[in-house]
Amino acid sequence: MSVSVLKYGGSSVSNFDQIKDIARYIQKRVDQGDQCIVVVSAMGKTTDQLLASVASLTPDPKNEDLALLLSTGEQQSVSYLSLVLNDLGVKSKSLTGYQAGIKTSGHVLKSKIKTMDPGLFQDKLKDYDCLVVAGFQGVNQDSDMTTLGRGGSDTTAVAIAASLKAPCEIYTDVPGVFATDPRVFPQAPKLDLITYEEMMELSALGAGVLESRSVEIAKNYGVKIYLGKTLSDQGGTWVVAEEELFEKKAVTGVALDMDMSHITMTYPDQNINLLRRLFEFLQKNEINVDMISQINNDQALQFSFTYQSDESNTLSHWLQGLKEDYPALSYVISDHYAKISLVGSGMREMSGVASKAFMALINQAIPFYQTTTSEISISYVIDRKKADQAVASLCQAFGITKEDING
Repeated sequence: MSVSVLKYGGSSVSNFDQIKDIARYIQKRVDQGDQCIVVVSAMGKTTDQLLASVASLTPDPKNEDLALLLSTGEQQSVSYLSLVLNDLGVKSKSLTGYQAGIKTSGHVLKSKIKTMDPGLFQDKLKDYDCLVVAGFQGVNQDSDMTTLGRGGSDTTAVAIAASLKAPCEIYTDVPGVFATDPRVFPQAPKLDLITYEEMMELSALGAGVLESRSVEIAKNYGVKIYLGKTLSDQGGTWVVAEEELFEKKAVTGVALDMDMSHITMTYPDQNINLLRRLFEFLQKNEINVDMISQINNDQALQFSFTYQSDESNTLSHWLQGLKEDYPALSYVISDHYAKISLVGSGMREMSGVASKAFMALINQAIPFYQTTTSEISISYVIDRKKADQAVASLCQAFGITKEDING
């Protein structure tokens, strides 16, 4: 009997009717001979509602309390789904991250999965047809409940699939991976196949379809990921190894990150201790920074970087404290920028991508302020108000529209 790992996002389980429909689908899979491990996110906007409740109580919640509270959203979902499955005659058991043996380490709100025991799932599947596992959570060495951060349920599902050497099916409210966000550019084509590397780059650069850590786990352990629309017969997207992709394009997709802030810090002399404290803080709080730049000036320090906007409160609060030790420090946080990125494994072999992208932006009078590159991506910081225009111009320049794909 084969084991299937399925994951359903919050939009797929946002009400009881959807949960019942998913339960009936799982019942069919079980009747066909599958044993299912189903990873579920919190219902709809539950996590946002919990965060709003906390904000009304305290401006400075303790991280351990916050992690424990946020984990309750997924626990509701798995309980509801398992209740319905058992009502349908499917032998089901719901499991929290702790009960599933998901051991984590790191910051309690952004933990990483450290270990997982596949034997635990195999033993329970001797007695049950379906295990419904709470995504996004685990437990650390201090027995504290932890959460896995943004997209953590994807990571849970792929990690379970990796431990059992099974494929992973991720279901959401979109029918697959598109070359860019179709809400921004309606002519964006859906991709049938995309490589692990391309998917990781797109995810890390702002495409919110899959969490980049989950794709990295899949790549490391050879887990094929299928991304499709919940309860739809429409074909989705497979995330696979590069050797399974026969034709590589210079640009496979365009990622747009609107949830980006930019900070510039200025100090009247080159103070190494100030920079050391900054990076120690960023490391301790696991704040990912991008597009770092420093102006070389023997007389002054000017340092800039970009980061996710949801870290602004944490960063601002710390900088206010830092100014007590460095009164001459000044900083400006801006949130009127966006980051647009071209991604494609074909960039390794093809030249002229950067110059073509520069010309596409210049021809549309779209200024860019910073640029970074990797082996398979090029990113630009642009004005947020020009973001939609930039996406359209780059997609058209590199032939990633429905008309180009379908001929």
